[in-house]
Amino acid sequence: MINSSNSSYSYNNKINYKRIFGLVGRGISYSFSKDYFMKKFKKESIHEVTYEIFDIPKIEDVLSIFNNPFLKGCNITIPYKKSIIPFLNKLTPEAKSIGSVNVVNINEKRHWIGYNTDVLGFEFSFKNDINKLSYKNPKALILGTGGVSKSISFVLKQMGIPYKYVSRRKNKDFLVYEEVNQYLLEDYKIIINCTPLGTFPNIHSCPPLPYQSISSQHYLYDLVYNPSKTLFLKKGEEKGSTIRNGLEMLRIQAEESWKIWNSLK
Repeated sequence: MINSSNSSYSYNNKINYKRIFGLVGRGISYSFSKDYFMKKFKKESIHEVTYEIFDIPKIEDVLSIFNNPFLKGCNITIPYKKSIIPFLNKLTPEAKSIGSVNVVNINEKRHWIGYNTDVLGFEFSFKNDINKLSYKNPKALILGTGGVSKSISFVLKQMGIPYKYVSRRKNKDFLVYEEVNQYLLEDYKIIINCTPLGTFPNIHSCPPLPYQSISSQHYLYDLVYNPSKTLFLKKGEEKGSTIRNGLEMLRIQAEESWKIWNSLK
């Protein structure tokens, strides 16, 4: 794992800020992360600090961001949660086990350390719902096979909930969407969308499922939080399903990120 390159991406530091944090991803202008942290800084009187959106076209461009001496940490989002790993000096055991990183802490030695707080964010909100629904022998479909889906499967495995991945591409370990039918949905009552489908501004898209086979017995969780109710969730709600978006997960993982960035180095 490691680190040096001349990247075409540059960021001009605002010299008033002693600490910079931010979100690294691609096509992420929709993100609430900057607004969340800037409100937090104001509310908690945290001064000389900012949070920026680093929207980069390729993962190699992260190097110039990391080399900014004022950068103290960042969040990682789609599509770089797995591809960021070779650029880091170290992973926590949990992040290494999952194979996905959504938080990077930069310590005093300028070592870049990868963490995963998606697990905590998802686990907290998901467990509360599932306990209330009292499913007997629940099974889950995970839509998408990107970095965040690894965090979701990690939690499901810990909870003893069997799951299957659903992907656009055929693979011996994944189902494809064409294989999701009425009979499968009778068995798999939990559906978790880990794809960006339905994210603002593309609010009229959703995973290609047989929604006519969704019922009030189903639970639909969408990691997308903008809009607050995606087409995926609306279609579930129309059938009486229990639904949840990813906003609470975002808030929990954001607070966990802040704890990491402010822990002893």
